[in-house]
Amino acid sequence: MKPLNLVWFAIPILNTLFQVFIKLAAEQMTGLGFDMAWLIHAATSPWMLAAIAAEAVCFVFWLQALAELDLSKAFPLTGISYVMILATSWIIFKEDISLLQVIGSTLILIGVWLIGTASGEQKAVEPHLPRALPHKLS
Repeated sequence: MKPLNLVWFAIPILNTLFQVFIKLAAEQMTGLGFDMAWLIHAATSPWMLAAIAAEAVCFVFWLQALAELDLSKAFPLTGISYVMILATSWIIFKEDISLLQVIGSTLILIGVWLIGTASGEQKAVEPHLPRALPHKLS
């Protein structure tokens, strides 16, 4: 597998890990008042630190993906996270999943696939409008 494809695969996984770690950190803080003790507990929670680490690594991978792909092609990668978070919530947190959530997740995956495979299609007409920002300077 090419390194960039590994980056693509890592982005939704890291996004999912971030959400799981944040949820675990939040569960540890249940019942604490919103004061300095809460802030210190949040800042020193192992789950919160794991969430920050996952998000930092994801940020680096996201920059790499954006360097290689158009934003319109890269952003659907984040949609996969919705499906992974739903599945993870069911597996780890024993949350109930409805049929509508399953249908919605299926539609998200179909949409990501459609957007991802649309890159092979030919553009019929190039727009003649000037761009607000240049893509590449020659």
